[in-house]
This record gives sequence, structure tokens and C-alpha cells, in this order.
Amino acid sequence: MEIVTILGIAAGLALDAFAVAVVAGSVLPRLTARHYFRLSFHFGLFQALMPVLGWLAGSAAAAFVQSFDHWIAFGVLLVIGGKMLLKPAEDQAGAARGDPTRGLVLVALAVATSIDALAVGFSLGLLETTIVLPAAVIGLVAAAFTLCGMKLGRRVGKLLGVWVQRAGGIVLIAIGTQILVRHLAA
Repeated sequence: MEIVTILGIAAGLALDAFAVAVVAGSVLPRLTARHYFRLSFHFGLFQALMPVLGWLAGSAAAAFVQSFDHWIAFGVLLVIGGKMLLKPAEDQAGAARGDPTRGLVLVALAVATSIDALAVGFSLGLLETTIVLPAAVIGLVAAAFTLCGMKLGRRVGKLLGVWVQRAGGIVLIAIGTQILVRHLAA
């Protein structure tokens, strides 16, 4: 597989991670190197591991997982996005905001944004393509997009405050809905 094709696939897969990173960057009151590392590392790691898992599972399991993977991604993004819409991160008293770069929220976001990479891995397995280079490129591109998204989110978040979190909730729900609609229409 040509590197240009791999980069195109990686960029397409990283767009969900970028969108979530923009939201994460906007809701944290202060971004540290640790925040950047945690989110970009986990998003990159999951984006790299999912195609490997898909490739290993092969075409027999692909039909089984593809029948409900979109529902998992939709549900996770709907719950997280809904929380962001219904519970603004900061009330007027200045309550502490949640940290999307920690705990189960981080893992849920990493899984939800990398579900499509699982399908790519299945496809690469069916094409009898090696997986090491594509998986590494997919992971690195996702990590880079995540860092850029967090930096952009930081700047946007300072300007718009809690409204960015609400918009971020809408974006996450929209991403989940897009994943669901795309799979149901296929």
C-alpha cells in the first residue's frame, strides 16, 4: 500500500479525534503538557490498535462486529455529548470543570473515536496487506491531529467559554449520529 493512501486513510480516521480534542481543549481551565500527552497518546494508541485488532480478527468476525459497532460509538458519544449540553462545565459560582483526559471518559472517547479504524483493519486484512506501517501511521496522525485540536480548542474556549462546551456536546452527538447514519445507510 502506498504511503499517500495510508496518510489519506489516517487523516480521515483522525478527524473524529480532532473534533473531540477541540472540545477537550476548550473545556479545561488550564491545559498542561500532561493533558496534551494523555489525550494524544490515548487517541493515537487506540487509533493504532484498532486496525490491528480488525486485521487480526479477519473477515469472519467483521460481519459480526460491523453489525453493532456504530451503535456503540453512537451511544458513547450521545451520552458524553448529552452531559456536555445538559450540565455546563462551569456554573456562575465557578465550579470545577471535568477533565476529559482522565479515567473512563478518556477511554470511552478513545474507543468511540477509533471504532472506524477497526473497520479499516478488517478491510486491510481482506486485502492481505501488512498492518504494521498503516497502524503506526494511523496512530501518529491521530496523535498529531489531537494535539492540534487541543491547541485550537484552547484558543476558542477562552473566547466563548461555556458555550463552546455546549457546542462541543452538539459536535459529539453529531459525530455519533453521522457514524450511525453512515453505517445504517450502507
